[in-house]
Amino acid sequence: MATSNWTTHHPSTFILLGIPGLEEAHVWISIPFCSVYILSVMGNCLLLAVIKTEPSLHEPMYLFLAMLAFADLVICTTTVPKTLCIFWFRDQAIHIDACLTQVFLIHSLTTMESGFMLAMAFDRYVAICNPLRHSDILTHHAIAKIGLAIVARGAVLLGPHPFLLKQLPYCTTNIVSHTYCEFMALVKLACADTVAMSAYSLAIAFFAGGVDFLLIVLSYILILRAIFSLPSKEARSKSLSTCTSHICVMFLFYFPAIFSYLSHRFGHMAPHVHILIANFYLLFPPMMNPIIYGVRTPGIRQRALHILGFKPA
Repeated sequence: MATSNWTTHHPSTFILLGIPGLEEAHVWISIPFCSVYILSVMGNCLLLAVIKTEPSLHEPMYLFLAMLAFADLVICTTTVPKTLCIFWFRDQAIHIDACLTQVFLIHSLTTMESGFMLAMAFDRYVAICNPLRHSDILTHHAIAKIGLAIVARGAVLLGPHPFLLKQLPYCTTNIVSHTYCEFMALVKLACADTVAMSAYSLAIAFFAGGVDFLLIVLSYILILRAIFSLPSKEARSKSLSTCTSHICVMFLFYFPAIFSYLSHRFGHMAPHVHILIANFYLLFPPMMNPIIYGVRTPGIRQRALHILGFKPA
């Protein structure tokens, strides 16, 4: 393992410590990590299979949900296998190219997920506030263009991050106190002025996730205003029920993300607490999203039971 007095300016590998201070508990911590990963992979694969094979779910909301599920799968697979290698085998070394690939995938895909959340909110807005034009506005062609725009935005905005990090001199240590390679964790190891780089990252986070969140909140203000203006209590209840799943998923995604991001840049919490929160933010929503939609959406639930070989009662 590299030592803390390591002096090479451009390392070929970094050393991921896992969760500093909890090294003795790594094997036990790996149990929930592994369980959540298995549930996430199984749940999102099943969700994708359900949406693909059930024609009634080929609607904008569920097509955007399929994009979100795919992004969840990639994020989990980008981080958890290496984390488990650290916990189980103390395989802490990661090549710089693999490390920078992790940085790009984690940050670009979370940005894409934020975009998919916004697209789902837009779908609910059109469906409730302008239902007669819903099928005309959100055609399959329009959905494909929105999806491509979201992917392109994430790739373009976060594409410079790995190249910026690779140019930095790391003249004190190559030890990263984390379970995965994260942008700010690497920036803090550099022995150069990184104020401009940190400001750029903060601006990207606000431009993408922050603006998305504000637009989602605005859309739901308009949606709720439209719902509560409906004359019938039954119509209000039905309209609200179509939004509940998305609201739950949105809370699961944004609040841990905001807390993790702000605490990493401005907070002074114990390192192991921050790392656990950062992993919670990446792992818990991918596990819960299929469960939330499976429980609350009869079409998804029934088709999932059929695929799993259970006949509905």
